[in-house]
Amino acid sequence: MIGPIMIGPSSSHTAGVVKIALVAVKILGDYPDSAEITFYNSFARTYEGHGSDKAVIGGLLGYQTDDKRIKQSLKNAQEKGLSYTFQSVGNSSTYHPNTIRIRIKKEEKLTELIGESLGGGVIRIVSVNGYETSFGANTHTLVIIANDTKGGIAFMTNVLANDDCNIAFMTVARRQKKGQALWVLELDSGIADLTLEYIKAIRWVEDVVYFK
Repeated sequence: MIGPIMIGPSSSHTAGVVKIALVAVKILGDYPDSAEITFYNSFARTYEGHGSDKAVIGGLLGYQTDDKRIKQSLKNAQEKGLSYTFQSVGNSSTYHPNTIRIRIKKEEKLTELIGESLGGGVIRIVSVNGYETSFGANTHTLVIIANDTKGGIAFMTNVLANDDCNIAFMTVARRQKKGQALWVLELDSGIADLTLEYIKAIRWVEDVVYFK
């Protein structure tokens, strides 16, 4: 397997972890002030030796997988005012062997996600703010929080079709009927800026994150 260009030693335990952290920052919409990080299973047993602790903090600081500053990220976090804690859960049959939970805050705004590192730098996000999902953020992806509105999905797919965007994969999760729902739409091509601004302005759409 050809992995990503990265600061090692492991594409799954470092590069994948950086990518999961970058997704968390993107969804939060800013760099966090504080972070609570939980490593599960294989991560829990090896995160210090494999540099997963430095990788996740590096991602939360905005470093890419090949950024040499990852090696000094724990020190850099202190200088940037990012406080963090690490926890480990060594044996959990509920989670993939390489699973990390990231809970980050910026003032009053909170984001929590669970991600899996699948090897070769490939990741899968399986939970966002308590909503079950499944996406890799490696293609054009829309993550939308919206009110559970009748006809909402049909309306959104029509908006994207008018922008010549084909939906390759879509998941929708909600906690209750007529509450809020999380939509994840993975697309074959990018979205025009005007279309993205229109989606953000829809009255029943609460939040939109776009991964290019």
